[in-house]
Order: sequence, then structure tokens, then C-alpha cells
Amino acid sequence: MKRIEALEVLNELTAELPVVVTCAATSRELASLENRYNHFYVLDSMGLVGSITTGLALAAKDSDLPKVIGIEGDGSLLVNPNVLPTGGFLGPEKLLLIVLDNKVYGSTAGLPTYSSRVDLGAIAEAAGWTVGRAADELQLRTEFDRLLTTSGPTLLHASIEAGNAADIPKLLVDPVVLAHRFQGWLSPRLARGSGTR
Repeated sequence: MKRIEALEVLNELTAELPVVVTCAATSRELASLENRYNHFYVLDSMGLVGSITTGLALAAKDSDLPKVIGIEGDGSLLVNPNVLPTGGFLGPEKLLLIVLDNKVYGSTAGLPTYSSRVDLGAIAEAAGWTVGRAADELQLRTEFDRLLTTSGPTLLHASIEAGNAADIPKLLVDPVVLAHRFQGWLSPRLARGSGTR
């Protein structure tokens, strides 16, 4: 499964969910499929998707949202692996982190990450997360649906091929604009479950 194929599936499954997306090739590829207001592209901030998603999941505790979705890469997660014990300790009910693991830094010449020998899903399990695994599009759909209704912090560890999709344009949008439009999309949905419509 290529990254772009995984993102096509995830784009379909998350049309009504908040999605925080890691920087570089992953953001560009998802935006090339559909650049939606429920996507928060974390440009130039490698390693922060898990932290942002954890905070948003805590904020969404009383909302009608089933989960807050983070789409992360193995290299980016390894920049900030502390998000796994933090998520396990805080236990946000509405946290779903999806790790697209190609075992390389896809945006920097394909240099290898540690994930060829370090099992990121096993680390998450040891920290108290419920973990699903996927190696193809069918498993990705099945495990996403399962974890979407599983209480507590959940992680979907998806194995993908190395390599970036060809001819994907750069995502040249001001990060302030991206944050503002995502906030505008998310704020009323957070308020729905709190009785403050």
C-alpha cells in the first residue's frame, strides 16, 4: 500500500472528523486529494501531530465527535515519542493516532528511521494504547472502523511502501490561514456536546 492509497482511504473515512496531518509529503498528498477545512496541516512542525491531537481529544471530551484523528509518519513520531506515554497516562477517550510507517524519512531522501527494528505499535501498547495494525487498504478500513468505536487512546499502525507520489504540488498556504479555517470548522463541533450550541 502506497501512502497516497492509504490517504485516499482515510480521506473518505474522515469527512466529518477533525484530522491533524503531519508535515511535508503527507500533508501535500492529502491536500492534493481534497483540501478540506477539517484538515489541519501541521506545516514545518515535525513531531507535533501527536501532541496537538492529544490536546484536541481532551478538549473534545464532551463533544459529539467520536474521535479526533492524527495522521503521523514513523519518522515524525520518532522525533517526539513521548506522545505515547503521555497519551497512555492522560487516557483521552477520543484520540486516534494513525501512523503511516514506511521505515524512512520520506521527505528527506528516504533515509531510514528506527522503525525497521523498533515496533512503534508495541511501544504504544506498552504505554496503554489500544493498537490496530494494517498492511493493506481493507485492513486499514476495518481497523479504522474498530478503533473509531474503541474507548481510550487508540493507535492504528499502518505499514506502507517507501516513496512519495509523483507530481504533487507544494502546499503553499500560510499556516495561520490553515489554523484559522480549522478552528472555524472545529469550534462549533466542540460546543455541540457542551450545551452551548
